[in-house]
Amino acid sequence: MTHSDDTGTPPHRSSASYALYALPAIPLAAIALPLYIIVPSFYAGRFGLSLAAIGTVLMAIRILDAVTDPLIGWLSDRFRSRFGRRRMFFLASVPLTALSAFMLFWPPEGAGLLHLGIWGALLSVGATWSLLPYTAWGAELATGYQDRVRLSGFREGATLVGTLLAITLPFVVGLDNDRAFHGLAFLSLAIVGLLPLTALIAVRFVAEPRDRTTRRLALGESVRFLTRNRPFLRLAAAFLLNSFANAIPASLFLFFVSERIGAASLQGPLLFGYFFCAVLGVPLAVLAARYLGKHRAWCLSMIVTTVIFSSAGFVGEGDVAAFAAICAVTGLLLGFDLALPLAIQADVIDQDTLQSGEQRSGLYFAAWSFITKLALALSAGIVFPILGLAGFVTAPGTPQSPLALGTLVVLYAWLPILPKLAAIGIMWNFELDEKAHDVLRESLDRGSGST
Repeated sequence: MTHSDDTGTPPHRSSASYALYALPAIPLAAIALPLYIIVPSFYAGRFGLSLAAIGTVLMAIRILDAVTDPLIGWLSDRFRSRFGRRRMFFLASVPLTALSAFMLFWPPEGAGLLHLGIWGALLSVGATWSLLPYTAWGAELATGYQDRVRLSGFREGATLVGTLLAITLPFVVGLDNDRAFHGLAFLSLAIVGLLPLTALIAVRFVAEPRDRTTRRLALGESVRFLTRNRPFLRLAAAFLLNSFANAIPASLFLFFVSERIGAASLQGPLLFGYFFCAVLGVPLAVLAARYLGKHRAWCLSMIVTTVIFSSAGFVGEGDVAAFAAICAVTGLLLGFDLALPLAIQADVIDQDTLQSGEQRSGLYFAAWSFITKLALALSAGIVFPILGLAGFVTAPGTPQSPLALGTLVVLYAWLPILPKLAAIGIMWNFELDEKAHDVLRESLDRGSGST
């Protein structure tokens, strides 16, 4: 097994090293998308559960995350083994994550809200346990301003490949309610096979950089340093707003395509096209960050997204080509949303490490994970009940009232614009640009070298 680096400054990593590190992102992404896009409509149709009840369960799971996310992040920062703290902690999470995905995506006959709640909660805990040490490992693997964009590009590109897998398998096999072996069941088997394999490959062949911690913080000190990290607070606020804006149409996509566009049979192809374009958008994001800086490239992508996506409110039944074009352009820009904020997050952790003396990437990514889940939960907890109040019906083939369709359009196309504009305003003049980060890294390297 490749051991941790013991030099003061981690060496420049090869593309092959980044590619091997990125492999587990494929099955981890194949878990994330179905949980919030496919599972709600699948459980509603198969077991007759109401959207309001499903939204409530998903919100309750996110409340559980408020406890488990910081706990797992704290444990990740303090875990030690001869092979490093990040890799072994990540590897230990794989059995729970794989089993929970299997049980949630292949529910037995008669499963209901209790099954969804139990296995959804366990999958959320397992996925957090997997993702926190994994993303913290990546933040410490690459240290340069642009190098972090490159690593993020590899990982988020792999994430999108996993997303395409999550889209393709369920819809190719089929999500028919009367089938015992449906598309989600097939996806569950793929996750059970791929997650342990890719995790073992990454742990075996990718090193873990030196821990730059010079002292341990008490809980009160730890919280004070985090709340005083102004770049992190700005980034976290913008990320929450933008993630909420993205989560709304993600939660409603299947309903919008089937009820507004009238093209239920094209749900899978349209989702595939959207995320395939996002794969193409990742290298564009890496290139844009090189010339514009991470935060400015991200802001410009959000501006274009708001302009393009607002037109979705004007498409109607049969406007497949127009909606497909909207999906293609906004999908391309999704690559920016995926690659750039995480690369900026690694930079703001450096500032905390320099000021506090403790490298707490796990805790910071716990906060990041909670923000992501909060945005998804707010989406499910807000839009599904509103749809229910508007009289939206989930039973296939049931006509929707004008009020229900109008509410769907407003929620899907126009509500996301407001939080995106707020995120742009927060990040436009972000202080931690490439020049400021170079100075920060020099100070951090000098401090680590003297210990």
